[in-house]
Amino acid sequence: MMSRAGHGAAEPPRAHRTPDGGGAPGHVPHAELLEDNPEDLYENAPCGYLSTLMDGKIVKVNRTLLHWLGRSHDEVVGRMHFADLLTMGGKLYHETHFAPLVHLQHEVSGIALELRTADGSRLPVLVTSAVKTDSAGQPQLIRTTVNDARDRRAYERELLRSREKAEREREHSQNLVSTLQRTLVPPALASPPGLEVTAHYHIASPDEVSGDFYDLFPLTADAWGLFIGDVCGKGAPAAVLTSLARYTLRATAVYNPEPVAVLSNLNTVLNTADHEHDPRFCTVLFGVLKQEGRGFRVTLASGGHPNALMLSGSGSAGYIPTPGGQLIGVLSEPDVATTTVHLSPGDTLLLYTDGLTEAHTATDAGDRYGDDALLGYADVLAPCSAEATVGAMTELLNAFGEGLVDDAAVLALGVPPQDEGE
Repeated sequence: MMSRAGHGAAEPPRAHRTPDGGGAPGHVPHAELLEDNPEDLYENAPCGYLSTLMDGKIVKVNRTLLHWLGRSHDEVVGRMHFADLLTMGGKLYHETHFAPLVHLQHEVSGIALELRTADGSRLPVLVTSAVKTDSAGQPQLIRTTVNDARDRRAYERELLRSREKAEREREHSQNLVSTLQRTLVPPALASPPGLEVTAHYHIASPDEVSGDFYDLFPLTADAWGLFIGDVCGKGAPAAVLTSLARYTLRATAVYNPEPVAVLSNLNTVLNTADHEHDPRFCTVLFGVLKQEGRGFRVTLASGGHPNALMLSGSGSAGYIPTPGGQLIGVLSEPDVATTTVHLSPGDTLLLYTDGLTEAHTATDAGDRYGDDALLGYADVLAPCSAEATVGAMTELLNAFGEGLVDDAAVLALGVPPQDEGE
């Protein structure tokens, strides 16, 4: 049978087009997806729309916003002003800030407000308004977009709760650290007659317990022990090691105050640890004070600690070299020896931990402060009392600011100058 072209000839069935132009059946054409009804797009948009006259009277509102408010079209359009939709606080803000800005700038964006729904509940929203003008530039309408901010408000509240919780936990942690730190530093130092003693502990971080320690205590009626040290590590392990070192030094010195013997006993206690999994070592400067004439004889032994610094009454400063000086707790028999120095009237002996010299300066290079700079600083200070010396060192530590990367302790022993005629 012959077909008749143009007169009802049979056509092959048309395949449904896929969004990408393919022919798989059951798919809506891509072009049809884009053919959205403008009125439906306005009424059922995922945000609220409304238009008001310049005095705020509502002349148009979409179905989405009416649904959020729980109100009908006839209740709102032509009967209510935008401010009528707001809570009491929102109305006040609208009259004093929002409306004046809209009239002045013709646009405001992302303002947080609260709408009052028909049942009296609050709806947090973010509002953006823009003024529509005529051909002559005269304002006609205010078009406003309203975005539901309930999820955002809930997120902000949760964020605030989390932040407050973190701050409380940090404050609690700092209180624990501070309390623990105070137990590691003596609240007061014994002051031998005729000797001025002053100390200062400078904390680099309030969140971590450091391992700096010092003490001065009586041994006999005419002798006093002193030490300053710095253990390895930070936090709880450092606190445990600091406590062990302090009490070992004090207990050992009571039975045998000879400085080398004291440090040797401390080394024995620390050297029993498994250094790979439980490193326990420290630097220590231990000394014995004995009154001698109008001054004091100080016998010092160092276990890898920075040398003491003498600020003489004659107006100069210099380090007191300590021979040997290997870390305590690392070797089974560290090389430790003693040196003796005499403190005369007007002299001050400064002991410190390396947080002072390891601090970084404010230069672009961020160099270490270093031993030479400290010596130069002390040389300018001398002669200087123990109290004034510690005060100057405290100011120096404060001046480092964030450059102070480690805690620092300073301990000064000074013999007051003799009055003329004595």
